[in-house]
Amino acid sequence: MTDNPTIFPDEDDVVSAGNFHGQPLALVLDFMAIAMAEMGSISERRVYKLISGTRGLPPFLVANPGLNSGLMIAQYTCASIVSQNKQLCTPASVDTIDSSNGQEDHVSMGANAATKLYRVIQNCYSIIGIELLNAAQAFEFRKPLKSSEKVEALFQAFRKEVNFIETDLNTSVEMKKAVEFVKRMKN
Repeated sequence: MTDNPTIFPDEDDVVSAGNFHGQPLALVLDFMAIAMAEMGSISERRVYKLISGTRGLPPFLVANPGLNSGLMIAQYTCASIVSQNKQLCTPASVDTIDSSNGQEDHVSMGANAATKLYRVIQNCYSIIGIELLNAAQAFEFRKPLKSSEKVEALFQAFRKEVNFIETDLNTSVEMKKAVEFVKRMKN
C-alpha cells in the first residue's frame, strides 16, 4: 500500500486521504529520461557516421572539406547535448532527504525526476533536429537517388525552412530552424 496516511496521535485517528507516496511515479520518470537519453545518444552516433567521410559522402557533409568545416560544429553541439542528457539521468528517485522535522522520512523526489525528464526531452528535440539537418545535407549529396514518398515529402518540407549548406556559415541559425521544424512535426 502506498497511501502515506495522515496520523493524528492525540485523537487516535488515521486519515487515509490519498496522500500517496510518489516513488512509483518518480521511478517511471527516471526510466523515461534514461530511455530518451539513449535515443538521443543513438541519434548523435548517426550524425557522427554521416559526417565521417564514409558511405560515399564528403567529410563534414560539405563540398571542399578542409577549406570548409561544414557540419562539424553541429556534431560537436549534438555530442555536448547528449553528454548533458547523460548527466541529467542520475536517478532522482534514489535520493531522499528527510523533511518536515522528520515527518517526511522518505521523499520520492518525483518533482525533480519530472523536471529532469522535461530537460532531457527538450534536449532530444535539439538532437533530432541536428540529425535531420545532417540527414538532409547527406540526402543532397546522394541525388539523383530517390527515397520513399514519405521521406521525399519530409525532405521537401524541411528544405522549405532549412537551407542546404554550401560553405561555412554560422550553423546555429540552421540548427535552430531544424529544431523548430522537429518540434512542429511532433503534432
